[in-house]
Amino acid sequence: MASTMLATSLLLTTTACSSGDEVTTKPNTPAKSERPTADAKTTSPEPSKEADAKVGDSITLRGANDGEQLDVTVKKFLDPAKGADEFNQPQSGKKWVAVQLQLVNTGSRAYSDSPANGAKVADTDGQRFDSWFGEIAAGPAMASDLNLPAGEKALGWIVFEIPKTSKVVTVQYGMNSGFAEQTGQWKVS
Repeated sequence: MASTMLATSLLLTTTACSSGDEVTTKPNTPAKSERPTADAKTTSPEPSKEADAKVGDSITLRGANDGEQLDVTVKKFLDPAKGADEFNQPQSGKKWVAVQLQLVNTGSRAYSDSPANGAKVADTDGQRFDSWFGEIAAGPAMASDLNLPAGEKALGWIVFEIPKTSKVVTVQYGMNSGFAEQTGQWKVS
């Protein structure tokens, strides 16, 4: 009995630690000087106020392959998002919301992906929604076949179709069409 419990405990520990999946909500902060200046007064440090990322904040994410890294910024969020024309409209009983993402390749190699595949939104009920094809009046869509060289950036809108009664509270983005171990999360309301 004891050996069975030990084996089960080891299996559960191994399983829990093996995934490596991580959702990060901590925005990037400007680097601070680590050395105090000669005239710096000795004071107790202020308590850390780690707020969740919000619209305008960047989160650094690692990709699934060595050298893949992006600084991802939620530039804008629209609820509702207006269709570009009479042909680009949500289905009956639905509305469109949209997030404008900026991706900056801070890695050491080119990054290739379809960014909309790695984006999701969640509403107040916990329902999660994948991206949706639609052109909006706010501006151009994020490239569907992005090939981003190191040091360059991409900017574009990703659209989601959700029930009219839903209120989106978070946006998530994961590299490699959402299969990377890290996912960034931003509060939008």
